[in-house]
Amino acid sequence: MNIVVEAEVRPTEDLEKVKKAILSVIKPESVEVEELGSGYRVIRARGSSIESLEPLRSMARAQQVEPAFRSYLYKYKRGGALTILLHKQAAFVGKLSLVDSDKESPLGPVRVEIEGTEEEIEKLIDYLAPEE
Repeated sequence: MNIVVEAEVRPTEDLEKVKKAILSVIKPESVEVEELGSGYRVIRARGSSIESLEPLRSMARAQQVEPAFRSYLYKYKRGGALTILLHKQAAFVGKLSLVDSDKESPLGPVRVEIEGTEEEIEKLIDYLAPEE
């Protein structure tokens, strides 16, 4: 399974704060910062196991939003791929706020891209938002 969590760091943003938002979602195996030019950067964290998304799972549990989260995950599941968009400022304070488009997070979303087999994606959804 390939998990990539990334967010754009705009010139007005603090790199460490954006990194904190990303680390509230994933326990990464690696983190890299890519310079895009004109003061823009992208922070990208990578993981390869379902358990690396334990922080995301914990947020959903703490807020007791698993049923809504599960619906969202199925809405954006495409075979062996899944994309989750999170409000960046909410992630920074450890809150799960799902968005449907980049426009819903003013400074850009935290984007979680997951690729694997269809079976792995099903297991991931069950892990992140178990059925009651």
